[in-house]
Amino acid sequence: MLSFDPDKVSLPEGHYINGQSRMGSGSKLLVKRPSDGLIAGELTEASPAMVDEAVTLADRAVKESGWASCPPRQRGAVLNRWADLIASDTRLAQLESLGSTRPVHDVVNHELPFTAEAIRFYAECADKYSGDVLPTREASLGMLVPEPYGVIGAITPWNFPLSMASWKCGPALAAGNAVVLKPSELTPYSTVRLAELAIEAGLPKGVLNIVQGGGAVTGSALVAHPLIRKVSFTGSTVTGARIMSDAAFNGMKPVTLELGGKSPQLVFDDAGEVAEVAGRILRGFTANGGQACVAGTRLIVQRGIADALIAELIDLCGNFRPGVTWDENSRYAPMIDHRQACKVQQIVDAAWQQGAEILAGGKRFEGTGEGYFWQPTLLTNVPADSPAVEEEIFGPVLTIQIFDKEEEGLALASHSTYGLCAGVHTKNIDRALRAMRGITAGTVWINRYGRSGDFIIPTGGFLGSGIGKDLGRQAFEACQRYKSVLIDF
Repeated sequence: MLSFDPDKVSLPEGHYINGQSRMGSGSKLLVKRPSDGLIAGELTEASPAMVDEAVTLADRAVKESGWASCPPRQRGAVLNRWADLIASDTRLAQLESLGSTRPVHDVVNHELPFTAEAIRFYAECADKYSGDVLPTREASLGMLVPEPYGVIGAITPWNFPLSMASWKCGPALAAGNAVVLKPSELTPYSTVRLAELAIEAGLPKGVLNIVQGGGAVTGSALVAHPLIRKVSFTGSTVTGARIMSDAAFNGMKPVTLELGGKSPQLVFDDAGEVAEVAGRILRGFTANGGQACVAGTRLIVQRGIADALIAELIDLCGNFRPGVTWDENSRYAPMIDHRQACKVQQIVDAAWQQGAEILAGGKRFEGTGEGYFWQPTLLTNVPADSPAVEEEIFGPVLTIQIFDKEEEGLALASHSTYGLCAGVHTKNIDRALRAMRGITAGTVWINRYGRSGDFIIPTGGFLGSGIGKDLGRQAFEACQRYKSVLIDF
């Protein structure tokens, strides 16, 4: 039985610093439940002084605890114990589903296992990747020696709080760093519980700290702190640009940025069975209510398959039913808040006023109170310069554009700002590889759409979709700096 009463869940208090819960002294922030709009609790924002305390303690802890210098397999053992606790913690599942857009069924069956496996993957990396001995003169020895940065600042978004935290903490901790993490102020609770479980697993106190607050105060103080040696951020392109600038002006810190997307789903006539392809397309833009940076929100379909595929999508869009996230029978996510719902409404209305046709959805589900559940929406005849085509909507809205020739489809798939992901659907391997080469994106999925549990495959965008990689060994190596050594003997 996964269903639970949200009013009976004990919420973590405030921040988590040096292994202890702490109350802040800054502005008061209300936290609302996305499913019904009711107030879940209140946060006191971490002031710059509290951020300074958290970072300073993290810097001390990573040095004095021996976390940075202990045998890598010892770090891996702690991370593996942490993963076991994550996978089985009922309260963690409830905090995630109560305070975010993630239905409890998805949290228990997908989010917790995915988060735990990400931590296990980096536990295995701890002693698998090292430096190099480099060829040089006979009487010399050249080496490239990796070492942790010290304290890494991490900022995570509200759409997948737990898994995004694992992407930041897993590689950073496995490489011997400390982490000070700021979750979104909209979804603060599950990340604190995650940190509590890390201490229970044996992570030294102070090596992982959680500070709560908005980007303008808490986030800015974290990025600018002189003891933060690297920054990892997932969120919007606009905020990512600001973080990159602040990091450069406050210590020339390296950054990893996974930012926005406006990903195409390029479907050719020879894509295969229409119902199967339609299911892929549907999941690509409705998962988590469309609130994913990788959402495939631009359907670019060849004319020969277009009518059948669109008809199938119209039918599938009518099968969704809203439900609060703490009900085990719920499968469809609400919008995170009223502001996000209004943004979706404005973009859909603007497209309609420009002449677009709404084939399905186009409005909120009725009877959901202050929970903002948006109907899966299909827009066709959308002008190429419409915000619905150009802007990241972060909602379950799919625009449809039809092409005849391969070159035309590839041209429509390009985007002037974003290059995060793309889907290519065809049974012709030559065409698939030409499309893969022709699309500017950090990830291209062929005859599928969405990430898998293969953590060895990194993710990251091109253009305005980001810099660097999360996941894979690339994320682990990015949490280390490399010292060149030359010895004469």
